[in-house]
Amino acid sequence: MIPAVARRVNMLITMTERPTALVTGASRGVGAAVARALGPTHHVILGGRDESALAAVAAELPDARPWPVELTGVTEADVAGVERLDLLVHSAAITRMGLIAEQPAAVWREMFEVNVVAVAELTRLLLPALRRAKGQVVCVNSGAGQRANPHWAAYAASKFALKAFADALRQEESEVRVTTVYPGRIATDMQHEVRAYEGGPFEPEKYLTAESVARAVLAAVNAGPDAHLTELTLRPAAGPVN
Repeated sequence: MIPAVARRVNMLITMTERPTALVTGASRGVGAAVARALGPTHHVILGGRDESALAAVAAELPDARPWPVELTGVTEADVAGVERLDLLVHSAAITRMGLIAEQPAAVWREMFEVNVVAVAELTRLLLPALRRAKGQVVCVNSGAGQRANPHWAAYAASKFALKAFADALRQEESEVRVTTVYPGRIATDMQHEVRAYEGGPFEPEKYLTAESVARAVLAAVNAGPDAHLTELTLRPAAGPVN
């Protein structure tokens, strides 16, 4: 457990001319790539569990700080230092593959707790800061949030729920832009686990890079004040993976 006081200290934001972005899952993969893409223009708060990995990413950026946190237990005290937030990127997620007949309720609960409930609660806590900035929320979803396949039921259900959350938030918060990004397979640690389960080789040349997904996030962020880019779908140019 990370002491709440330490988390609050890490969240205190000094006055800066840069817009402020908070990225979850920022210690690796897509989250780290998004943080690096935002680094030249934003003050970046790096959310995640691995404090040393977050510190390493922060050291690469001109204006960033780690925010070590367990997202499923985040409270109002943890975000007390954020008065204004221009961008919130939800990148943290987990997957547990398996047949419906073999996955007990605990697996479904864990998936929804991380992929949906934690997203909804962090967004709720940060809405006052997002409203002040007339900011933006980006949910990094998945192709599984558009279609469900065998062995993916619990994960896909959580991602369908994430889509519903983003769609409702977009309608409820008229001054906050909400974007959902639907990437296909990405060359990340999660993909290693997926391919091991599927019994196939890890072939990064057939997948998206984390940097390509980060560029899609930037496209939504940089669309301009008159544009609301609501959804983006990315698929690997190499085509479907067998």
